[in-house]
Amino acid sequence: MDIGDLLAEGGVVLRSGASSKRQALHVVAEAAAQALGLPENRVMEALLEREALGSTGLGSGVAVPHARLEGVERVMAVFVRLDTPVAYGAMDDRPVDLMLALFAPPRDGAEHLRALAAVSRALRSAEMREQLRQARTVDAIRALFVKDQAPATAA
Repeated sequence: MDIGDLLAEGGVVLRSGASSKRQALHVVAEAAAQALGLPENRVMEALLEREALGSTGLGSGVAVPHARLEGVERVMAVFVRLDTPVAYGAMDDRPVDLMLALFAPPRDGAEHLRALAAVSRALRSAEMREQLRQARTVDAIRALFVKDQAPATAA
């Protein structure tokens, strides 16, 4: 699965301004609402409902918030890099600065799980995380997600 293909047009945000997990999720919801053409409050509500089940913080400064939403045609992603990491309740208790959020249709099971697995694999790499933190432009971020998938497609 090519994560670069999942990234919504306009779905990469490099910005600061979040001082809490809720604010960070709000940044994600705002980006997703714009990129997916959905009401921001509905996206935020879906993200918060999922977080209530357990933190989507994977560790190493990474979170993969995700939700199923009416109006989403296929699995889509939004990437947010925060300038200042926020406490997120991640497995390792480290604050989060890299967030790759996934949004899927309500009845999409297998594709959503494949996307979660692909994102988790990609973000497990310390080198990938560092490159995402150092990238200066939206295009550079997109290129990292496309580049990450090249060896997998050859295998």
